[in-house]
Amino acid sequence: MLPEPKRSRPDFRTLLESVEAAAPTEAIEVVTHELATIMGARAVSFLIADFSGNAVVRFGRAEPGSDTASPEGGRDLETLQLSGTVYEQVLRTQKVDVQEIDGGTQLTVPVTDRGDAIGVLELILTQRPDDQTVADVAAAAHALAYVVVANRRHTDLFEWGQRTAPFSLAAEIQRRLLPASFTCEAGQFTIAGWLEPANSVGGDTFDYNLDQDALHVSITDAAGHDVAAALLATLLVGSLRNGRRRGLDLAEQAMNANEAVVTNTTHGQFVTGQLMRIDLNSGSAIIVNAGHPLPLRLRHGHVEEIQLDIDLPFGIRSGNHFRVQQFPMAPGDRIVFVTDGMFERNAADLDIADTLGLTSDLHPREAVHALGAAVLRTTRGNLRDDATVLCLDWYGGPPRRRRSTGGASQHRASS
Repeated sequence: MLPEPKRSRPDFRTLLESVEAAAPTEAIEVVTHELATIMGARAVSFLIADFSGNAVVRFGRAEPGSDTASPEGGRDLETLQLSGTVYEQVLRTQKVDVQEIDGGTQLTVPVTDRGDAIGVLELILTQRPDDQTVADVAAAAHALAYVVVANRRHTDLFEWGQRTAPFSLAAEIQRRLLPASFTCEAGQFTIAGWLEPANSVGGDTFDYNLDQDALHVSITDAAGHDVAAALLATLLVGSLRNGRRRGLDLAEQAMNANEAVVTNTTHGQFVTGQLMRIDLNSGSAIIVNAGHPLPLRLRHGHVEEIQLDIDLPFGIRSGNHFRVQQFPMAPGDRIVFVTDGMFERNAADLDIADTLGLTSDLHPREAVHALGAAVLRTTRGNLRDDATVLCLDWYGGPPRRRRSTGGASQHRASS
């Protein structure tokens, strides 16, 4: 196949201006149509990763000179299972894939923001692309990640695409409690979370937030199931965020959350959880453990529980004080926080430590997926309680005030 003829390079300023001029529901079409025209592609598609982690959903198929759009309302999109596909490979490795197909070349590129694998960009080209074309498309895919992040605030279109199964009311509430992005690469660390929901929502949440001097992390598990558990979790998470945003220290955040649960619930409702704060200047960490399963640490290939003093869960007793403990952490550590859905009932046969030990070469995003898949295999897909995992890779060093590499992994071994 002859090299692809010289083409004009993407003009990102013009592209972003076109996106801004369009409605949020048309942002993806603008990008794919523009790329199809510039690259002389036979077709360009964006495929978004669904919430299950097992499929991608195609948003339209732009072709030069056509007016092809996403199906009306975004509710009738093509769903493709990931297993064994090039899409799975690209999402996992975060590397561009170039394959010759009948009459041309398929270029599949990761669409990723700070390690959060949003989906893939697929181009069908008439000829094999040169290195510059591949680099230009990769840059366009990175820009597309920001287009998705910015525009999904204004429309449910992307939510529809990511939901290959309907949500219950409890799941809808629970989803709103989780971070907008499940993964964040931030120089000194990478953090990633995953929640495998039970057949009836079990009230699990995880959260993280970054400020100039600290990383704040939490994992919580509200007692009960379905809407009652989701509402209890909402109260607890809302209180934690309110305390953090008011500038309360870790002990005050815990006490504030405890009083919120005691004051606004009936007797017997409680939430277990862990709150952690990492000082990004010193690299030291502190933690509160409110009746929650102990975290695990992978260090130099060895997995062990981090022994912590355990206080009462949130909501058990008014006026309860929580001990702020030093959290032992060193550069190169992988710290994993879990909820009890990973241990109890029909998940009891899962060897968490052994499974975690096999993830050392995986990006945290892939590590939490691997642990989630392991608990599903153990329970044969019949989870009786939410199973949640939050993975933190700590690299240490001074705060890195430099531009993010987007899809480039900064963990200790490339995926």
